[in-house]
Parts: sequence; C-alpha cells; structure tokens
Amino acid sequence: MAIIKLSVSEQRRLSVFFTCLLLALIAWVFAMLSGTYSFTVKQTITFKNVPQRRAFRTLQPDTVEATMQGTGWQMVFSHVADEKQPVTIDLHTLEQKDFIALNTQISQINKTRDATHKILSFEPDTLYFDFTNRMVKKIRVEPVFNINYQPQYAISGKITIKPAYVTLNGPGNVIEKISTWKTDTLTLNGVNELIKGTLQLQAVKEGNISVYPKSVQVQIPVEEFTEKTLKISVRLINNPHYYNVKIFPQHISVTFTTPLSRYTELDENFFEATVDLKLWEEGYTVLPVNITRMPAYCKIVNITPRNIDFLVKK
Repeated sequence: MAIIKLSVSEQRRLSVFFTCLLLALIAWVFAMLSGTYSFTVKQTITFKNVPQRRAFRTLQPDTVEATMQGTGWQMVFSHVADEKQPVTIDLHTLEQKDFIALNTQISQINKTRDATHKILSFEPDTLYFDFTNRMVKKIRVEPVFNINYQPQYAISGKITIKPAYVTLNGPGNVIEKISTWKTDTLTLNGVNELIKGTLQLQAVKEGNISVYPKSVQVQIPVEEFTEKTLKISVRLINNPHYYNVKIFPQHISVTFTTPLSRYTELDENFFEATVDLKLWEEGYTVLPVNITRMPAYCKIVNITPRNIDFLVKK
C-alpha cells in the first residue's frame, strides 16, 4: 500500500481545512436547532375545578399526545422538560356535559406555560367520562411504619392516630370497596423515646376521589424494656364431664419483657395460663400451657415448664 507523505505546509493546510469543516458543521447544527418546529410529546394530565355534585371516572389514560411549537433545542430536550410540567384541565363544564373538548382550553393552558413551549393541539382532542353516584364515606387510617429501635427499647403502649378516620368523597362504586387509607411510611432509626409528629396520607391516585384531611397526628409511646419473672397458677379448661383431674405442677414460671415504668405494678393477676383437657381425649399424654391473657405491651420470653402432667380420675 502506498503511503502518502505530506510536507509540513501541506499538513498545516489539511488541518485548517478539517477545522473549518468542523466549525461549519457545528454552525449548521446550531442554525438548524435554532429554527421553529412542531413536534409531539406525551403529556400527563391533571384536573382542577372537579364537579362537586357528580362523581366521574375518565375513560382514557392519564396522558395525551400534545403537538407543541418550539425550537429544535426544545424538541431535543422535550421529553426531559415537559414531563415535569403536567397539563391541567379545567372540569367545570362537567356539571352539564359528559365530555371535555381539550382544544377549547389550549389558550387558557398556554397562559400558564412558558411562551416558548406553546401547545398547538391534543390527540385525542376530547376526554370522555363515566359518571356514577357520588358517595361520602369515613374510613380508618392505616399507619405505615418502618422503625428500628435501640436495644431494649420498643413500643410500650397504644399507638394514637388523630384523626383515626378520614373522609373520602368520590364515585360510590369505587369508594365502597375501600376500607382503610394508608399513610406515607414513617422511617426512623435508633429510636429511644416517644415518637410524636405529623404523618401525611398517601396521595390520591384517581382524579375523581378526594380525601380529607391530608395528614394525621401520630403518637407512639416508646420505653426501655426489662425482663421480669412471675409464678402463675394454671387453670384447667374443657372438662364438661367434671372429671377429677389433678395437674402437676399447678404453677408455672413466666418470664416476659415489660416497660420499666410498669415493672412494679405487674403481678400474677395480669396473666392467665390454661391447659386444655380436650387434648387428652385426642391422645395427648401431657398438656401444653397456653397464656390466654396478658398485657399487650408484654412479650413472653420463656415459660417453665411448657407442658403439664395430669392425672384423671373418672
């Protein structure tokens, strides 16, 4: 293969030629992107002025194709810029109609947008709605927690949610299926004291449902826990024939965790332990112990013994 050897001056002229070519290409690209074009982007839609006397459900997806006018630069970056700015549709005419003509709202929509991001038309250009009876319902708030506690600390009492119920307003056929409304997740680490604050409710996903209020007050009692052991008497249950039954032993030792503030007040009267004689009729030779009553803030660590011997005299 022949190798072309260029002199220093020829190499310099060739370098200048390619540099000019590159600059001309860059200038051409800038000139093209500075022009005005029409292009289509997918836009998310939201609603305002929803009708108060009619519940509705959209019969289309929550996005539309919008034909926009802008520079080439805006066309290139449209998918990044416009997805962050949803189109807000005014629904006040739904009080009398069952559809919304989007193209009649273009001038109103463009007033709220950057002048360089004008919308020319929508596809589809009409939104249709399915109407049902509006329903108002109170439902329970379901808190969502992701809490990690310091060693020996835990919830020591009842969690308080105020208000405990929220009001939903929307289509009856949708709301009647909803029994609870969740909060946003409360995430905390290394907790060792009372948790108290405001928790937002999860956002409404459907535009035709409203929830009130939007937040609740949460209070979670947290204390340090310690272990305590008590002797608890064992009670026999399910003895319909009144057999003469003796159990051995008649008391068990129960070790449990308790908040420090309740340590001294807890005694055997807070607990109940039972054994079920019905299990003997099913072939059991020993009866397992069940703790049937204890404070909700306590947690069993150990039961000794876990099984009771018995003697039945018919």
